[in-house]
Amino acid sequence: MITTMRVLVQRVTSAQVTVDDEVVGRIDPAATGAPHGLLALVGVAHDDTPATAKTLADKLFRLRILDGERSAADLAAPILVVSQFTLYADTAKGRRPSWSAAAPGAVAEPLVDAFAADLQALGATVATGRFGAHMRIELVNDGPVTILLEA
Repeated sequence: MITTMRVLVQRVTSAQVTVDDEVVGRIDPAATGAPHGLLALVGVAHDDTPATAKTLADKLFRLRILDGERSAADLAAPILVVSQFTLYADTAKGRRPSWSAAAPGAVAEPLVDAFAADLQALGATVATGRFGAHMRIELVNDGPVTILLEA
């Protein structure tokens, strides 16, 4: 079984999350003077802990994938955090993915919240989606740059 939190990171010029025709989270890096922001799709596994969330938040905040090999910490780039249990899809057998490696909501939600709070504690401007909701995510991926982080 997979036992580590995953964060799929995309470098973006803008991103927003809509739930039931209401924008619940949005980043607009240009409005803050940053050339880019980051969209972080966060998946939680059964054995993850607050320490795992903190480690990955620090890794993401300092990841040098923005202009001039700089990080969100260097450029004050905003970050949109969205829960994404489908990062744990197991498609090895049959045609229907298994989600058994993903932590249940009662475990995952507080860790996604902790991840976002840890980013804020580091100084990041953070927006979020809505845990457990059907979300529509709109983004402009720049590069494209998409990286999978694990603890």
